[in-house]
Amino acid sequence: MGKAELLRAYRDMLLIRRFEEKAGQLYGMGLIGGFCHLYIGQEAVVVGIQMALGEGDQVITSYRDHGHMLATGMEARGVMAELTGRSTGYSHGKGGSMHMFSKERNFFGGHGIVGAQVSLGTGLGFSNWYRGNDRVCATYFGDGAANQGQVFESFNLASLMKLPVIYVIENNKYGMGTSVDRATASRDLSKNGAPWGMPGVQVDGMDVEAVHEAAAAAVAHCRAGKGPYLMEVKTYRYRGHSMSDPGKYRTREEVQKMRSERDCIEGARHKLEGLGVDEAEIKKIDDEVKAIVQDAADFAQTSPEPDPSELYTDVLVEG
Repeated sequence: MGKAELLRAYRDMLLIRRFEEKAGQLYGMGLIGGFCHLYIGQEAVVVGIQMALGEGDQVITSYRDHGHMLATGMEARGVMAELTGRSTGYSHGKGGSMHMFSKERNFFGGHGIVGAQVSLGTGLGFSNWYRGNDRVCATYFGDGAANQGQVFESFNLASLMKLPVIYVIENNKYGMGTSVDRATASRDLSKNGAPWGMPGVQVDGMDVEAVHEAAAAAVAHCRAGKGPYLMEVKTYRYRGHSMSDPGKYRTREEVQKMRSERDCIEGARHKLEGLGVDEAEIKKIDDEVKAIVQDAADFAQTSPEPDPSELYTDVLVEG
C-alpha cells in the first residue's frame, strides 16, 4: 500500500476498534440486549479485503459482523442504533447485533446460524454468474464454521459452476471456547477446497497489507471467470466469543502477547511513521474517529424505540 491507502486502512481499522469498544461499554450498561460478538483484534481482515473489492461486489458474514458493516461504508449511527434496538437502526431496531442488512452497500448480513451464510454467499455468487456480470461475493466465516457440512457442499457447487465467490475463513484460533487444533484434523484450512480444485492461501490476518495483497489476487481470480477462491486469514480476537464469555480457555499472557507484539492497528501506525506520517496527522485521525463513535452512541441513545406496529412489518414479501 502507498501512504494514502495505508492511512485509509488505519482510519477504518481504528473506527472499528473504537466502535466495538463503545459497544462493549453500552452492553455493560444494559443498553444493548441479546448477543453481542465484538471484532476487536480482527480489524485488518475485513479492512484489507474490503479495500480490494469494487463497486457492486457483495459481502456476507456471520454474527461477528459490526466491523464488516463499517468497512462496507454503513454509517456508525445506523449500526449503533440497531445495536440498541432503535427505530433509526439499519433493521429498524428489530435485527439487533446479528441481523443487519444494507442493500445500498451490498451487505447481506449478519447471520446467527453457524455456517448458514456460506450457502447464501454461494447463492449470491450464482446470481452474479447468472446475470453475467463481473461482481464478486466475499463470504466470511470462522474456523468453527469451517467444519460444517454445508460449507463443503457450497465449495463443490461453486467449483463445479465456477462461481465468483471468495470464501474467507477468519481463523481466530477459537470456535467459541474450543481451540481449532482440537476441532479439526486439518492443520491448513486454506487447503479445504483442494478436493474440488479450489485454490487457497494462508494469510497473516494481523497485517492489513498482507491481507489486501492476497485479497487483490483472489478478486482478480474470480473476475477472470476462474471460479471460487479460498482465503484462510489467521487472526486473533482479544475479547471473549461473546460478551458473556469470560475466556477462561486461554491465558491472559496469550492475549497480552498478541496485543503487544501483533496488533494490526499498532503495526499500521508504525508503518505510517516509517512513511513519514507525523504524530499530528495520526492524532487528527484518532480525534475524528473518537468523535464519530461518540456521536453514534449519543444518536443511538436519543433515538426512539420502534413503534409496536413494527412487529407486523417485514414479515411477508409477496412475489
